[in-house]
Amino acid sequence: MSPMIRRACTNDIPVLMRIRSVVRENVLSNPSKVPAAAYQAFIDHSTIWLWEEDGRVLGFCAADVGDGTIWALFVDPIAEGRGIGRGLLPHAMDDLKRTGWAEARLTTEVGSRAERFYEANGWIATGLTENGDRCFRKAL
Repeated sequence: MSPMIRRACTNDIPVLMRIRSVVRENVLSNPSKVPAAAYQAFIDHSTIWLWEEDGRVLGFCAADVGDGTIWALFVDPIAEGRGIGRGLLPHAMDDLKRTGWAEARLTTEVGSRAERFYEANGWIATGLTENGDRCFRKAL
């Protein structure tokens, strides 16, 4: 079966939380900081995009249309390196563009694979946050 990109629904929240809990980078030190209600808010007011194969969700991505940022881009470690992130990210960026944003912004850990991913995909590093994460932006 070929991959399908679709919108998340409430029933997908447990698998999104599972993927978020097993990632190798950007690990949540306190998972209670991103409760099920945070995912539900995106489902209710924006979109979480899923990559699904054979009925199994392998990654997800979401933009925060309220502040112009990429809120999440996570791939299950069993499916890393297959282009899932590259396939999902444009959907979230389209959400930002459709709601009037001229550029997308995000932050990620310095020295991470995510940092290299964004650099390789045309994102521009703009500095560091107070806690030392790399800031990126990309025109839409």
